[in-house]
Amino acid sequence: MTIKPLADRVLLKSVEAEETTASGIILAASAQEKPEISEVVAVGPGTEKNPMTVAVGDKVIISKYAGTQVKVDGVEYTITEVKEILAVVE
Repeated sequence: MTIKPLADRVLLKSVEAEETTASGIILAASAQEKPEISEVVAVGPGTEKNPMTVAVGDKVIISKYAGTQVKVDGVEYTITEVKEILAVVE
């Protein structure tokens, strides 16, 4: 199954959370925070008011509670509006 975002929506896949801290401490899954960096998987065509400013493959930062989480074929995605994307990671 494929997901095609409409209008100014973006389909994101979370980048894996760090399992260890900078000092080498291994974190349990329950102690890990939701990743805020995601990879753009698909984009809608954009709208006149909100043109598409990201492309497939871009790594972006979104706010913690942005978008709607969906699970397709065992993979979790977030669908959000392009205006909820805070920055592109280069």
